[in-house]
Amino acid sequence: MDGSQGVAGPSIEQRIAEELGVRGGQVQAAVGLLDGGATVPFVARYRKEVTGGLDDAQLRTLEERLGYLRELEERRRTVLTSIDEQGKLTDELRAQVLAAETKARLEDIYLPYKPKRRTKAQIAREAGLEPLADGLLADPTVSPQAAAAAFVDEAKGVSDAAAALDGARAILVERLAEDPDLVGDLRERMWSRGHLSAKVRAGKETEGAKFSDYFDFSEPFTKMPSHRILAMLRGEKEEVLTLTVDPVPPSDEPATGPTDYERAIAARFGITDRGRPADAWLADTVRWAWRTKLLVHLGIDLRMRLRKAAEEEAVRVFAANLRDLLLAAPAGSRATMGLDPGFRTGVKVAVVDATGKVVATDVIYPHVPQNQWERSIATLARLCAEHRVELIAIGNGTASRETDRLAHDLVKRHPELKVTTAVVSEAGASVYSASAYASEELPGLDVSLRGAVSIARRLQDPLAELVKIEPKSIGVGQYQHDLSQTSLSRSLDAVVEDCVNAVGVDVNTASAPLLRRVSGITAGLAESIVAHRDSNGPFRTRSALKDVPRLGAKAFEQAAGFLRIQGGDDPLDSSAVHPEAYPVVRRISTETGFELRQLIGNSAVLQRLRPSAFVDERFGLPTVTDILAELDKPGRDPRPAFRTATFKEGVEELKDLRPGMTLEGVVTNVAAFGAFIDIGVHQDGLAHVSALSDRFVSDPREVVKPGDVVRCKVLDVDLPRKRISLTLRLDDEVTPGGRTGGRRTDAGGDRGKRGGGGQQRGRGATPTQAGRGARTEQPRDSAMADALRRAGYQG
Repeated sequence: MDGSQGVAGPSIEQRIAEELGVRGGQVQAAVGLLDGGATVPFVARYRKEVTGGLDDAQLRTLEERLGYLRELEERRRTVLTSIDEQGKLTDELRAQVLAAETKARLEDIYLPYKPKRRTKAQIAREAGLEPLADGLLADPTVSPQAAAAAFVDEAKGVSDAAAALDGARAILVERLAEDPDLVGDLRERMWSRGHLSAKVRAGKETEGAKFSDYFDFSEPFTKMPSHRILAMLRGEKEEVLTLTVDPVPPSDEPATGPTDYERAIAARFGITDRGRPADAWLADTVRWAWRTKLLVHLGIDLRMRLRKAAEEEAVRVFAANLRDLLLAAPAGSRATMGLDPGFRTGVKVAVVDATGKVVATDVIYPHVPQNQWERSIATLARLCAEHRVELIAIGNGTASRETDRLAHDLVKRHPELKVTTAVVSEAGASVYSASAYASEELPGLDVSLRGAVSIARRLQDPLAELVKIEPKSIGVGQYQHDLSQTSLSRSLDAVVEDCVNAVGVDVNTASAPLLRRVSGITAGLAESIVAHRDSNGPFRTRSALKDVPRLGAKAFEQAAGFLRIQGGDDPLDSSAVHPEAYPVVRRISTETGFELRQLIGNSAVLQRLRPSAFVDERFGLPTVTDILAELDKPGRDPRPAFRTATFKEGVEELKDLRPGMTLEGVVTNVAAFGAFIDIGVHQDGLAHVSALSDRFVSDPREVVKPGDVVRCKVLDVDLPRKRISLTLRLDDEVTPGGRTGGRRTDAGGDRGKRGGGGQQRGRGATPTQAGRGARTEQPRDSAMADALRRAGYQG
């Protein structure tokens, strides 16, 4: 569709360009590529000259806005057609419709013309009462009762003057409530001044205790964070809370007389109280319009706006956490043992070789009630020795810490094994275990053992394993089940696609779920690639992919650069250089006098080359620069180096924690209000955003990401509610009661305080990255309860 058709003013492409702060030509080029079937990763990586270097984040925003604006244009055409068919489309109205820049504004304009069931206003018009309404509005000096008497008509259902005035009022109320400019103005006023308030429902105080922070609560719309909005909406859904939309703070509501909103409505229609006969009747009409129509309508609008804003932020947080988790450091191709902990049902054991192939499975019972500790140690030692296991991955669910202690005992007793242990996320492992793909991938293996296989493999390569699980099941979001599942899935799928293509995929070892995330490869095509590989052996060259049934030229173009062939016939096939650019590399090889295998990785030679010397009519400076960088470090993995956290001996349960303890832990999840950290006691602690750094932090992800290994201090422990408050500011003093002593800030010496908290939850992270430095400082509340209340945090 041509984005410029039917739009008054800038085209879709021009609007997006202005929003992104780029040239219109860049957007037009990107739209052309996306419409032609190109994927965002392909365009971002291999079409930089065409788009002027738009990156993947800009392209994702462009793609989203393109969809929204095209839907807006489609709706605009529908609205124009509908109004035109009613014979009411004037030039002025057409101009209004064409100038509408948002769906909300378009619907405001369309509201008076939108087909609806018969209203009181329509019935009144059919009874001939519109002249009465118009007359009283135009000339308030007329007595309403006297004017209405002339419209009494039993045949038309107008039995007396009161009925006539009721009909006239219905007409005016509808007119006032459907004025698009008025509705838009009132909506924005209400958004800037209004509050969302909550009250506990009678008798729900005990049952809904987790929502106790909202039993008597009110906060401005514009200051409500995403997690608080979603918490309140969930409380309402669970019938614990009653929510109301207040147009002004409760303290600002006038005791008598019209509200500011009623005055705005009156001003819009020239209604004033001068003591004329119809003024009081018109004022009542305004009040009726506000309270029965506009307030209700705008209340629904603003609740939707709040939910939409909250969902967008929650999806953003989930997507960012998922990206960090998928790009967590891989342990690499090393024989790994996976332990899926359990008490009564035992610890499930799976050993996979360096390629992830399952070579052994077992079940041991080291914990209560069987207590077969010695026998379990012997079994694990035997399996480690037989299969030369280098890593032991322990799932972080029930019995995790006890199983971690078992693994450490194994290492202590058998140093000759030289194994390293790590606690990893088991989020989604049960989903994978019961999936159709797991049945196909691990035929004949019991469901309970598949989880252990997944745990082992996700330590080797979290990206390759986690792509087998529905992103929503990985568990690094907040209130994810309350969100629009369509929007969430679309966003998370984009994250997975970007991550997979950023890392690249070994086409000879990748699973079908991993391959289908590669640019240009569908689920069916991924299955075809695997089937062809199984039948014909490993691919020796990228060009051999063209022999795969249904893998055409377009799919090859989109996918080839992201697929790697290790040890193949052409050394370039293991790099991120796209086959279409191989001639450029051959030219570089000729110019330098080095064969390809001598040139690749030869920094001394490559860093002396001028990229501009190899630019031609097809490949510009950005692509040549990328090619030289790739040749310098071919197939480089953008993920960080692998490392593990060490949990403190003797600290295994909540009761072992003491305020002031300094521990090492793994960031498992990052929310808008702080970071959850696994410190090895089965419940994550919460480091509130105010406790993450010495300086002010607006977004916790500026400081930490899922998978980071960090050192933290215990501020407070709430045993009854199983909550742990942590801080990353290790030099803070903790006073009795779990409060921090505070310290001077950089701006004037005020003493800052902080709080935090934790909740029992499923943890989700692979221990990998080193902790980051801090950003900024802000004044802090002190107790954990205060931090939790600020966060809208629930147990």
